[in-house]
Amino acid sequence: MKTLALLVAFAAGAIAATPTYNKDIAPILYQNCAGCHRPGEVAPFSLLTYQDTAKRAALIASVTKARVMPPWKAEPGYGEFRDVRRLTDEQLALIQQWAANGTPEGNAADKPAPPKFTDGWQLGQPDRTLTIPAKFAVPADGPDVYRCFVIPLNLENAAYLTALEFRADNRRTVHHALVFADISGLARKKAAASPDGGYTCFGGPGVPAGLVGGWAPGITPRKPIAGYAATLPKNTDLVLQIHYHPSGTAAQDQSSVGLFFGDAPTKGRSLVLLGSQDIDIAPGDAHFVLRASQMLPADAELVGITPHAHYVCKDMKVNAILPDGSTRPLIWIKDWDFNWQGAYTYADPVKLPKGTRIELEYTYDNSDKNPRNPAHPPVRVTYGEQTTNEMGLAFLSFAFPTPADATAFQRALYAAR
Repeated sequence: MKTLALLVAFAAGAIAATPTYNKDIAPILYQNCAGCHRPGEVAPFSLLTYQDTAKRAALIASVTKARVMPPWKAEPGYGEFRDVRRLTDEQLALIQQWAANGTPEGNAADKPAPPKFTDGWQLGQPDRTLTIPAKFAVPADGPDVYRCFVIPLNLENAAYLTALEFRADNRRTVHHALVFADISGLARKKAAASPDGGYTCFGGPGVPAGLVGGWAPGITPRKPIAGYAATLPKNTDLVLQIHYHPSGTAAQDQSSVGLFFGDAPTKGRSLVLLGSQDIDIAPGDAHFVLRASQMLPADAELVGITPHAHYVCKDMKVNAILPDGSTRPLIWIKDWDFNWQGAYTYADPVKLPKGTRIELEYTYDNSDKNPRNPAHPPVRVTYGEQTTNEMGLAFLSFAFPTPADATAFQRALYAAR
């Protein structure tokens, strides 16, 4: 009888431990997936209800186990970042168990309240709202579209940008966006012949413009940080580079960007571009390695990093070699996917002393076995802006106590090159 009682108790415990949607799965999806997987967003289906989730349980279990979803590319232990969408091993195990055990819904009382999403501007009413000049037509199918739209600011005087919020008009087709500030006038010239105020751009805006912001589904816009601002001269044009993903239905988009201005900065920022144009990859070369490095001429705090390459890149590493010879990993992406590139902000600034050498090492696979290779059979790949070209860059964002410190750092950096 004691043995039977123990068996019954064990079985009851096993049943109680079986994950349910309401108690275990919904919190994971609400926190990590619902930003994209909800009506009107870029994801192909919603995951806000039990019914929507249960019928896709096998798919969810598969893509999460493979870490295809949620799309977070940075490896753990190689930089600590904000807004991490990577699921823990425990969360992955819960999803696997739930799918394998018949997707039980569970007790309704255990279900958390669905997340609330702001329809309007999340940072409040912007000081300036800029919109793409005309609706842009996105085809129903075919390759992804990369389009740069140029919007003159027409400033009477220099302005100080403290925050930026991109607002996608058609979230079913807008994959992500980057916002650049151009003071050269070259982007305006490139767009002059187009009725929509834009031009085709792949990889970057194709002009010497500075990155000032961006957006991707599920990313919350940053609130202004006291003391920081980007100085925009009065001749500044904004360049909105938008990545469109055909959704199966012909669509139009007329996205906007909200600008928030403030006082002149009391603290400094410096954006450093680390990379190399020494790219010449033979057809079939499955392990081409690109290296670049930069010595820091002064103490600095690294606050963010944005790696960038095209389709045949497969692995990215950026490390800081400190003056004592030790290595501090800054980021590692071992499964680079151009369609899921992003800007990574450190949870805390990374303090790097003078004499630190930042090293970049990117690996490329130009073989027929690379499923992301756009050319079959493979062709020679060299540096450039087009889809048939490659790049190997990392944008490094540094913070300083004053703008003068940032300027001095930038000057010392260029003097050392």
